[in-house]
Amino acid sequence: MTATVTSGASVSRPHSATAHVPDASGRFGEFGRRFVPETLMQALDQLTVEYEKAQRDPEFHRELDGLLKNFVGRPNPLYFAERLTQHLGGAKIYLKREDLNHTGAHKINNTMGQGLLTRRMGKQRVIAETGAGQHGVATAVACARFGFDCVVYMGEEDIRRQKLNVFNMKMMGAEVRPVTSGSKTHRDAINEAMPDWMSSVADTHYIIGSVVGPHPIPQ
Repeated sequence: MTATVTSGASVSRPHSATAHVPDASGRFGEFGRRFVPETLMQALDQLTVEYEKAQRDPEFHRELDGLLKNFVGRPNPLYFAERLTQHLGGAKIYLKREDLNHTGAHKINNTMGQGLLTRRMGKQRVIAETGAGQHGVATAVACARFGFDCVVYMGEEDIRRQKLNVFNMKMMGAEVRPVTSGSKTHRDAINEAMPDWMSSVADTHYIIGSVVGPHPIPQ
């Protein structure tokens, strides 16, 4: 890999697939780690241990691969967007059809794996937060598949805008809890879900829908 600097000189830098993987304490260089209340540390430690075990467990990968194939519907096709390519000119444009997954988005790839982790940790209750509702639907579906209790926090404004996804979550057995604080949207749903997790870590796993949160959640 070669990087060009403003002076015009070329600097060769080694590139590694692990260059952006956090160290054992969750640091990405000077960034990362955990800054959470003490009540969450045990849950995060447990999650870290089970996640690392699962990474090395062929049976976990076999079961997850089976779920992704037979339940989610992967692998999905790589589609050549012929007319869009012609319209824009230049490079050929391909679309990965994640919309063909069960629930209609990529979100279920995450929730099925986390469902397996929840079961490994011996927990029976799952909470999640959602904005547009796709992560909430995917979490509700995963919980229905594994037999978990499911609570989804969703901003009141998002509930108003995404009624179909709210219906789908409830149809899958999830409880949708409206969030009325702040802007009544996604960030406020996260703020409401965190205290729930803090007060119920013994039997609850939080399936976060975005790459936010303390180590090891971003992984």
